[in-house]
Amino acid sequence: MNKKTTGEIGEEFAVRYLRSQGYKILVRNFRCRLGEIDIIARDGKTVVFVEVKTRRSQRYGSPQEAVTTAKQAKLRAVATYYLQYHGANRPCRFDVLAVNIEGGTVRPELIQNAF
Repeated sequence: MNKKTTGEIGEEFAVRYLRSQGYKILVRNFRCRLGEIDIIARDGKTVVFVEVKTRRSQRYGSPQEAVTTAKQAKLRAVATYYLQYHGANRPCRFDVLAVNIEGGTVRPELIQNAF
């Protein structure tokens, strides 16, 4: 399984998992000139920007460790852009969904208000 396939599997799993947690998926892979956000969802009245990180092992650290301060800044910029065009008056937050795929087992860890 290559890196792209791992990411695609993680994002498909993430969508199903978030729906099971009551999130309404609004947009997948939102792109603009500033970057990309994996999933934009709604949790109640809150717009949630979800970064999905998938790993097949802990060899290079946990998935959530890959959401660096530089990545957070980029996500904030893209989220600001999105909100300017799709409802800036709504509360919002950033979640990270860490998906661990090891030994055929998929383990999600949802970190709400991650940053």
